[in-house]
Amino acid sequence: MTALSTDIGADDASVTPPASPANTLGVSSVWPGLVLTAAIAAMAFAFRQIPYVSVLSPIILSIAIGMIFHNFIGTPALAKPGVTFSMRRILRFAIILLGLQLTASQLVEVGARGIAIIALTLIATFVFTVQLGRLIGVDRKLSELIAAGTSICGASAVIATNTVTQAADEDVAYAVACVTVFGSVAMFVYPVFPGLLHLDPHAFGLWSGASIHEIAQVVAAAFQDGRDAGEFGTIAKLARVTMLAPVVISLGFLAARQARRTGDGQSTARVPLPWFVLGFIALVGVNSMVSIPAEARSVIVTLTTFLLSMALAAMGLETDIRKLYARGIRPLLLGAGAFLFISSFSLTLIKTLM
Repeated sequence: MTALSTDIGADDASVTPPASPANTLGVSSVWPGLVLTAAIAAMAFAFRQIPYVSVLSPIILSIAIGMIFHNFIGTPALAKPGVTFSMRRILRFAIILLGLQLTASQLVEVGARGIAIIALTLIATFVFTVQLGRLIGVDRKLSELIAAGTSICGASAVIATNTVTQAADEDVAYAVACVTVFGSVAMFVYPVFPGLLHLDPHAFGLWSGASIHEIAQVVAAAFQDGRDAGEFGTIAKLARVTMLAPVVISLGFLAARQARRTGDGQSTARVPLPWFVLGFIALVGVNSMVSIPAEARSVIVTLTTFLLSMALAAMGLETDIRKLYARGIRPLLLGAGAFLFISSFSLTLIKTLM
């Protein structure tokens, strides 16, 4: 977050007004925005108690509520600092906490072939999506966000990738909408295929985990084929989430390389290394070595989801629907193409290698 500074000359210093009581009490600080984003996140959690709405994660509901609030009521100027704080600092902290939901042993359970299938699918989908976006005229930054959300882990990957891509908030909202729509389609359509495609529970779980966008969507789809498929699908998806860190770091290096190419030839561009990703990796290591009690783990999962929901609420509070509409249908077609590719490519690998 870039600090706003004002140069004040010596002659002006003597007439600088004293701090107002409101500023002294911090009323104009981040708190109003934090309260607003937290309230929207809490509302999203409450809405999930409504039948059929529970299939949507609080993260998705939060960005939708935030967008509705911003476009029909308006985000108060007083809340802007806290909204920005939620989009930046709280987001990074939540992604670090995601590391406590993963362990190295989960990678072992997936097996070498399973990991290879997941990694190949992720890389191929990301490259395919970016190239397809270039072919049909979608902005590179938006293409990268849709590629990350489709190939890794939905909305969480979109907002993590944007720390490097630095796209407009409307692009983030559009990418989140794409992965939500097509992830939801997969959640309802995939359970039809185990019998048709002769997939045993292990293969169906791997297919779900390797290709469906959000963790919640994987769980909803994979458990339709039984407990074995559900548990293995969840583990495969978590293994895929661990690849978020190397992807974001790699994009940081590529962004720096591109900056040097388009600059004046001087190697002055710094690698925008997202240090919070290192925190994510560190907590994966901690979770692999230390046994966290089930009660504490449940609290951590809920807290992480709530913080991510606050970050997405902030995104919604910064998203203008008119600008989103102006992006047109091409990004939606890109999301559809990416979804069809990751589904068919991963299934082909599973049929071939498993």
